[in-house]
Amino acid sequence: MRVLVLGSGLLGVSSAWYLSQLGHEVTVVDRQALPAAETSHANGGQISVCHAEPWANPGAPLKALKWLAREDAPLLFRLRADPRQWAWGLQFLRECTPARTRHNIAQLVKLGIYSRSVLQQLRQDTGLQYDQRMQGILHFYTSQEVFDEALEPARQMCELGCERRVISPDEAVAIEPALATIRPQLAGATYTAEDESGDARKFTVALAGLCQARGVRFLMSHHITRLVPAGNQISHVEATDPSGRYVQLNADSYVLAAGSFSPALAAPLGLRLPIYPAKGYSLTVPVIDPARAYEVSLTDDEYKLVFSRYTTRGNNGTAEDRLRVAGTAELGGYGRQLNETRCRLLVRRAQELFPGAADFGHAQFWSGLRPTTPSNLPLIGRSRVGNLFLNTGHGTLGWTHACGSGKALADMVSGRVPEVDFAFLGAGARQALQTVSPLP
Repeated sequence: MRVLVLGSGLLGVSSAWYLSQLGHEVTVVDRQALPAAETSHANGGQISVCHAEPWANPGAPLKALKWLAREDAPLLFRLRADPRQWAWGLQFLRECTPARTRHNIAQLVKLGIYSRSVLQQLRQDTGLQYDQRMQGILHFYTSQEVFDEALEPARQMCELGCERRVISPDEAVAIEPALATIRPQLAGATYTAEDESGDARKFTVALAGLCQARGVRFLMSHHITRLVPAGNQISHVEATDPSGRYVQLNADSYVLAAGSFSPALAAPLGLRLPIYPAKGYSLTVPVIDPARAYEVSLTDDEYKLVFSRYTTRGNNGTAEDRLRVAGTAELGGYGRQLNETRCRLLVRRAQELFPGAADFGHAQFWSGLRPTTPSNLPLIGRSRVGNLFLNTGHGTLGWTHACGSGKALADMVSGRVPEVDFAFLGAGARQALQTVSPLP
């Protein structure tokens, strides 16, 4: 079967890899010159299976109201005269009930555990290197109230198969000695030894190279302009090539993996995807004192920030050591301009936690638009348009869920039942999300 994948980020490239593994003739098309040039470029780096609480939870509405006037708030709604933003917000509120939160946690954990195992098998089979670390993820709390609130989600995740240990401040410092500077502030922590971290951009670029070696075709610097319908199918895709000339792309099946831009491509087909962009920030800094820099990937719950460390070793024995700090979510449209206040927050918090560890005078800042659904559950599977499949809407968990989503999507395109029991879309899925509907 000929399959056209729209998007060359983590989800698009992982879909292409597993589709090619099943014998399909795959083409990937993207407006960027290189894979992983947008949302997958500089994210937090965590494979965070067991720290995957959805943003929509019973405590979220009150927190969001408190944060409305704070420019450096972890979750900031920039209210706009945008019906899509308001509709998304109302759906978000509906997902904040205890029952919906429990359901969504269960779905995220199931997909996460599966995806992590798929990633590990892929790494074993191919030898992919992407500055990965298998030292777990430590989630620390500097507020007793927030730590107490975290105990119930942690318990539920353990019931679902996660080995997420609740630990004391002293145990947290023993696992990550760099936290000793804030030991008096720690209320507690949770630790998952099985979780991982790594550079998502390096992974995506390396996997794209393996795809090309298998015959996958990449059409880069191609702007998709329209998905052309014919009845309840897609007839073809219209695009412009690097020189601006019209190109018609034909396939038997199409995979929409265009992140936050998926709704705009799907809308003319009568599909309303409940995805809104949540702008996240990151900084990357060179390490100057390895002894003061963290080794274990961390999550700072008070500030909703994640920390990963990347060490690239050269053939001559040299090493490039970098720290990545990422987080916050800003729902205010599609602009990617950097907000100085939010950038300063990343620097200030990192310096407070790990003084002298890195050269913050040479920080590289980045922002990306995470494609976020109100429930935090991604849209994976067959859409209401017969030959259009979705693999989008992963929010902050695109790296965590990429390989499992790609493999499950490839199974569904091939008419096979995915190995994981998740709320997939479309015919043949074990469950159906009722979130994709025709425009009125």
